[in-house]
Amino acid sequence: MDSYAGYVTVAQVEDVPPGTCRTVEVDGIFLALCNVDGTFRAVDNTCPHAGGPLGEGCLEGELIECPWHGWRFNVRTGERPENPEIRVPCVEVRVEGTNVQVKVPLTL
Repeated sequence: MDSYAGYVTVAQVEDVPPGTCRTVEVDGIFLALCNVDGTFRAVDNTCPHAGGPLGEGCLEGELIECPWHGWRFNVRTGERPENPEIRVPCVEVRVEGTNVQVKVPLTL
């Protein structure tokens, strides 16, 4: 992983097409990296319901759905639409050239 001024490259733009997500890892922390119509977002990969891998879920608009039990989270805010008091941590993401980078250190 390349690191640039507090950011770490976790993927290339072409690795995560629009409307998809994937799991990435930074220093032992797993994130769900999502491409929402060309805007990249990242949230903690672990669903707070039962620990499901959000990065393996389906992305519909800004909502990622856990593949285990269907809990959904907004990847921009981290909130669960059905109960906004339940949320997953969000991580700052930027694109530099073709590199998709997340801000470190991660504090989830």
